[in-house]
Amino acid sequence: MHTDSIKNYWLLLTNRTSARNLTFASQTIEKIIKRYSAPGRHYHDMAHLSDLICLQQQYAPFIVDNDSLLYAIYFHDIIYSVTRSDNEERSAHEAVTFLNRIGYPEDKQQKVFAFIAATQKHINPLGDPDLDYLLDFDLHILGSTPPQYEAYTKQIRKEYYLYPSFMYNRGRKKVLQHFLSQPAIYKTAVFREKYEKKARENMERELDQL
Repeated sequence: MHTDSIKNYWLLLTNRTSARNLTFASQTIEKIIKRYSAPGRHYHDMAHLSDLICLQQQYAPFIVDNDSLLYAIYFHDIIYSVTRSDNEERSAHEAVTFLNRIGYPEDKQQKVFAFIAATQKHINPLGDPDLDYLLDFDLHILGSTPPQYEAYTKQIRKEYYLYPSFMYNRGRKKVLQHFLSQPAIYKTAVFREKYEKKARENMERELDQL
């Protein structure tokens, strides 16, 4: 999905969900694109945003509140710094600030906040099936082909260039071991069927190489 398509899809979303501050909505998508296009983003970039939007389009019939899910997708990595541990919370706050200004229902604002916050640990404390899809979308890359997965690991390493290999490898091992220790990496039945086996193979191979 090209940048223009990402922008147009956002404008359709905001036009559909708000009757006010449409100029602000147009300004906000420019800020979102600028953030995802920032130097140093090698994986959490516009391509990642595009992938999640495409997955939302593909699985839209199975999602109850597609609009709130889309807002969570657009904002989920708007703030991303490898030296901080509160990226998700700060991104969620930016989402709510925007949604409040356009008059999005307050209960749905809180849903978007919770959805984005949940992408930190990939746990669904709400028991919301829509959140299961968002979390699976975010981890879709883990079940990709070996060459795609290898490219992803190189992109992640570039994002963490500040850290020497011994520190990076130690932290990366913890992440991989955490996911591999779970009964299932993916939360939806369709993603478990399509990607669970590949994801485990990819991560086990990476773990062996660290």
